[in-house]
Amino acid sequence: MSPELVTIPARGGKAAQASAGQHIKVVNTHGTQVVDAWAFNARDLTEWMSMEASRTSFMKLAAAVGDTFVTNQRRPILTLVEDTSRCAHDTLMAPCDRWRYRLLGVEGYHDNCRDNLHSALANLSVVIRATPPSLNLFMNIPWTADGLLAWGEPVSPPGSYVVLRAEMDLVVALSACPQDILPINGRTGRTTEAHFSIQ
Repeated sequence: MSPELVTIPARGGKAAQASAGQHIKVVNTHGTQVVDAWAFNARDLTEWMSMEASRTSFMKLAAAVGDTFVTNQRRPILTLVEDTSRCAHDTLMAPCDRWRYRLLGVEGYHDNCRDNLHSALANLSVVIRATPPSLNLFMNIPWTADGLLAWGEPVSPPGSYVVLRAEMDLVVALSACPQDILPINGRTGRTTEAHFSIQ
């Protein structure tokens, strides 16, 4: 029996609990959607998945199947066990927030991954004081040998997915990124839903 797919609404977020050993499958349903991901130690929310510590651990800018993300206490938290996306999932870019959209010329409020994280956690009665860097699943950020970065368009096909194994009891949060100004979700400015399951 297949696990139930949970919808991450377009421009919104969802959070869930997972036990050590369970698998979190994140599906890029329409093939054009970046999903920002965070994970927190369920017993100590000040311990979270750390992009900078993870890059130090696996000594690469992006994880490959078999690589394990670690926390800000250098402990294993999520391992990438399957990936059909053909994408180097970004570990460099900060999650979007209201200040980022202001710099991009947006007047007034714009949905953003930072707020999606906090509202998704609030639905589980979880409150955190900080906004850690996110693992940006399906986000195409090409880099050059001299260190230059670019905003790439999506390359993940519809229905592609990643599977991550929980290495501790954790809380995972996922945001269907609302970025509609830069081309990371495609040049049309269209943002879409995504899905996940925990088994």
